[in-house]
Amino acid sequence: MHKTLIALCLITATLNASAQQRHSDAADDVLQYVPYASVFALKAAGVESSHQWTQLAATAAASWVASAGTAYVLKHTVHEWRPDSTDRRSFPSGHATMAFAGATALRHEYGHLSPWITVGGYTVATLTAIDRVRRDRHHWYDVCAGAAIGVAATELTYYVSDLLFPQKQQYTLGISPSGLALVVRW
Repeated sequence: MHKTLIALCLITATLNASAQQRHSDAADDVLQYVPYASVFALKAAGVESSHQWTQLAATAAASWVASAGTAYVLKHTVHEWRPDSTDRRSFPSGHATMAFAGATALRHEYGHLSPWITVGGYTVATLTAIDRVRRDRHHWYDVCAGAAIGVAATELTYYVSDLLFPQKQQYTLGISPSGLALVVRW
């Protein structure tokens, strides 16, 4: 429990410090990473996830790259003006993309423990998207597209990961005082 609290405090302080360097009131700069950070903080604290460390890290990294890459390419292809007219990189919302990608990874890894973990992840992602629209950084359709990209990219990476590295073991071997036991699952 103490490890979890320390990890969450360090992650939040680091993300908050980087956000304050750019915008003094940009909570969304921190919120976009909270679901992904929660995936790793929970695993580091010893909470049982759906995947082992290596597969979790590889799948989360692939999800991040697919989500961020898709959003980046679209931002530099579509050239939609932001509502505040600061630049032409409004579509899609990268913040919403990352927040929803992280929330989807959180659901895949810890949703089996409690539905409230999933609700919490998607609540943070939704608040991030709402804040982007509230601050006139994005149109509503920018954050909707970002959310769809984040969810779709993460679902795709988990699907491919589970195909390449199935979690189900076909057999288990146990040792007991009466001898060896081999259990085969179909």
